[in-house]
Amino acid sequence: MRHRIAGRKLSRPTGHRMSMLRTAVTDLLRYESVRTTEPKAKEIRKLAEKVITRGKRGGLHQRRLASAFLTDKIVLKKVFDELGPRYKSRDGGYTRIVKLGPRKGDSAEMAILELV
Repeated sequence: MRHRIAGRKLSRPTGHRMSMLRTAVTDLLRYESVRTTEPKAKEIRKLAEKVITRGKRGGLHQRRLASAFLTDKIVLKKVFDELGPRYKSRDGGYTRIVKLGPRKGDSAEMAILELV
């Protein structure tokens, strides 16, 4: 039974899954939009919102925690200098998922994840 177990495994070992999600969050924050499957988009959204909230709070400790998660220093600077102030008055909900329909090759549900 999966009672009280959050998150999706996405058919990957833990290390691969976390590496993939870290890269996807970094790309989302860099380009402000990413096209992926719907379950991945829902997992990416959870992690991206936490990183943006760290950017809103500011401070050295929050910057170091975000730096440990993100894979690019330029994106880290963008989170704290641009995205944090942009969403200062917003209480969460920084991303939007737009469903696109099934992918042609394997019929996986696709979605666009973008910053609001």
